[in-house]
Parts: sequence; C-alpha cells; structure tokens
Amino acid sequence: MTHPMTPRERLLTTLRGQIPDRVPVAPFVQDEYLHVAYPDKQSVDRVVDATALAEELDFDLMAKHRAFETPHFLRKSYPGWQVHQQSRTERGIRHTRTEISVPGRVLIHEEAAPEAGVASAGVHASVEKYLLAEEDDLKAFLEHVPELDHESAGLMAATADSWREIIGDRGVLAPWGWAGVYNAACQLRGIETLMLDPYDNEELFRGFMERITALMEDYNGRLAATSLDCVGIQGHMANSRTVSPDYYRSFIQQYEKRVIDAIHRGGAFTVFHNCGFASTLYDIYRELGMTVWETVSEPPQGDNSLAEVKQRLGGDLVLLGNLDQIHFLKTASPAEVAAKTRSIIEVGKPGGRYIFSTSDFLEKGTPRENVVAMLRAARESFY
Repeated sequence: MTHPMTPRERLLTTLRGQIPDRVPVAPFVQDEYLHVAYPDKQSVDRVVDATALAEELDFDLMAKHRAFETPHFLRKSYPGWQVHQQSRTERGIRHTRTEISVPGRVLIHEEAAPEAGVASAGVHASVEKYLLAEEDDLKAFLEHVPELDHESAGLMAATADSWREIIGDRGVLAPWGWAGVYNAACQLRGIETLMLDPYDNEELFRGFMERITALMEDYNGRLAATSLDCVGIQGHMANSRTVSPDYYRSFIQQYEKRVIDAIHRGGAFTVFHNCGFASTLYDIYRELGMTVWETVSEPPQGDNSLAEVKQRLGGDLVLLGNLDQIHFLKTASPAEVAAKTRSIIEVGKPGGRYIFSTSDFLEKGTPRENVVAMLRAARESFY
C-alpha cells in the first residue's frame, strides 16, 4: 500500500511537474491571519507561526517570509554608501525616512504605512518620495550602488538553514526575494516616471534596468543556492491593466527572464505573483518560464479564467489559486465554501501542475469554520 505523501513531498512533486498523491492545498498565510489565529502573541512569524498553523489545520505550507525582500543596499551602509533611517508615528501612521549619502549627493526615500500592531510586518507602505525620483539621483545610484557583500549572503544562508529546521516536512520555504525587476525599479523610481523613461531617455532607462537586473541576478541567485526551496517574485506592477504586451516585450521581459533563470540556476523554483490581471500576458508568462504563477484570479479580483489558463499554460507552468478570499470566503456558508473549493479543483487538477489556494492572503474577518471547510474539501482531491 502506498503511504500518503508528506506536505513537503506533495509540493515538491508538483513543483517538478509530476503527479502527487493529491492536489496540494496551500493557502497564503501572512501576518494578518496569523494574528487572528494567535491573538495573544506579541509578534508573529511567517515561518514559525505559519508552520504551527499548518500543523493545526493540516495544510501544505508554502512559507512566504519577507526577510529577504529588501535589498542589501537599503539595509546597511557600505564605503561611499551611508544609510540612515528614522521612523515616527503620527495619528496611527508610521512614517519612515531613509537617507543614503553618496559622494556629492543625498538620496531620500519616504514612505508611510498604517500601524497594524502585530500585523504591521505584513503591511505594504505607500511611497511619498521615491529614492531615485530625479535623473541626477538615478545617475548617482548607478555610479555608487554597492554589490552584495559576503556577510549579507552568509546571513541569507544561515536564516534559510534555521527555517528549514522549523518547517521540516510540513511544506516548502518560498520567501519573497528582492524581485522582480520592474517592481523593484518602480519602488525606486515611481511607476509613472518609469513607464515614460524609455521614451524620455531610453539610454538611461536601459542602464538602470541593466544595473538592477545584474544586482538582482547575483542577489537572488545566491539566495536560491541556500536551503530555500523557492524564491518569490513580485510581478504585479506590470500587469494587463497597466502595460501592453508590446511594452512588456520591449522594456520588461528580458530583464525578468534573466532573474528567473538565475534563480533556477541557483537551484530553487520560482513563484511569480501577479495580483490578478494578466489576460493579455499569457504567452509572455510562458516565455518567462517561471515555475509557479499565482494567483490566476478570476473577476472581480482579476481578469483570468482558470479553465482558459489551464488549457493555455497548464502544461508549462504550475498554477496556484484561486478561491476568492476577499468576499466569498468571508460571507459564504461552510457548505458553499466546500462546494466552490471542489469545483475549482476539478478545473485545476487534470494533469497535475496545480496547487489549490486562495487568490491572495487570508484576511481578518474570515470565519474559521470557512477556512476549515475549504481545507477539508481540498484534501479530498486525490489523483
């Protein structure tokens, strides 16, 4: 008699394009829902507490920590690159100012985010001033930005090893890396400015994208060579609502593919996150060659059809998604949740290369009985 796979075996088998014992079920769990699950904790962790929750509720964990999301050059100082950061909280909003002193110039980045208590680590800040808003800022960056140092690379490896001990066979490590290229460039330059850069000064734009890509290849390639299983890539800034396929092919695709390839060469899988809108980019996604595309969101959260995507990309990419956690999971009955879960899996399951999940992270206000119903129904889907 064949023994059931462990969650880790099940996920790795699926990531390799093979057929597991059943469809993996891997809801996106981050700080907000961990705080709901463990309200008495003063802090929560996306590996430690997510592993505990996965054990408690019996799901296949893809642990998505944010420890590696911020690049080395924004975390510490180097010769000729001095980083100073200060924060203050006013009326429930945390304001953070980062100053980077380079020869002849000070680069300034300012952002704000609502205070969310224990869940604050999961909140994405709004940028009030971009580090490279001006062309002279960008030129100074290109001249002085430091390479990844051995100490930071060593910390990556040590952190990954410690996480591996914690997660065990409960799942796989899939933290966010400093990736993808266009998202990172937008965070430094501003999306409105970056979109026009190829037309205003293509030479400077290409120089910026080349430098970011080279840094990111090194950073994420070394990250992939640790004991991590996957590296998460944020790809939602360039989606089917913001850029055309022609723009993507001309100004984005080559850079994203280089980073994806570097991660694969390092020995890790890639999980490419698009927040839902991708209907015009399917062929490009196949060409990029990421391992997993999440979250294949259907309307109103996205513009995708799981059935269509399964037909067009299911033989090439692992698809992850796509139960609506914003409205449906919060308001439906447990029986309705179970029925919807089964119907989604029937579409995604054939031929493998599918991981059932919510379309994004589990939110507060989600009835626990609905989460339990979703997980129970998903665990029934044996091959």
